[in-house]
Amino acid sequence: MPEILVLYYSRHGAVRQMAQYVARGIEQVSGVTARLRTVPPVSPLPEAAGPAVPDAGAPYAEIKDLDECFGLALGSPTRFGNMAAPLKHFWDTTGELWLSGTLAGKPAALFTSTGSLHGGQETTLISMMVPLLHHGMVIVGLPYTEPELFLTTAGGTPYGASHHAGPGSDRPVTDHERRLCIALGRRLAAVAVRLAE
Repeated sequence: MPEILVLYYSRHGAVRQMAQYVARGIEQVSGVTARLRTVPPVSPLPEAAGPAVPDAGAPYAEIKDLDECFGLALGSPTRFGNMAAPLKHFWDTTGELWLSGTLAGKPAALFTSTGSLHGGQETTLISMMVPLLHHGMVIVGLPYTEPELFLTTAGGTPYGASHHAGPGSDRPVTDHERRLCIALGRRLAAVAVRLAE
């Protein structure tokens, strides 16, 4: 069964939860399944390293996960309006896939979580698009046919799903945010099926 890779980095758990909702939406489309993967943390200290295998949650992503995927949902917390370093570090290792054009024509969607309501949700989603566009991927957003985009008072953008976690990173994903994550996964999977026809 074709798999859509849900690749994310999560520090406090919100992006991990969003990834699970996106995966739920993907699996609402007949004939498609989700593959959840994360990336290890990075450190400015050379002697500091994460475990070889995560203690809990999704396994660490490998390049083969991108090679084998039918489409991609990419999620990261916001770091000054940009994706987090661990996810950027992973993308910096994908030059071989870029040279071979492996990801060209595959659909991709994005999601993020921020500490403040205006903390760079949209710039993070747009900056995450840049390496995907270099790889030739087809970006899938959230159209305003999704009613939650008009109703949300927290996260949610046409560029992808988002969440306002608050300064303490402790605000739960709202019902509107959850629905938009599921809608994003469902839309991504539907586009992937259409592109494969």
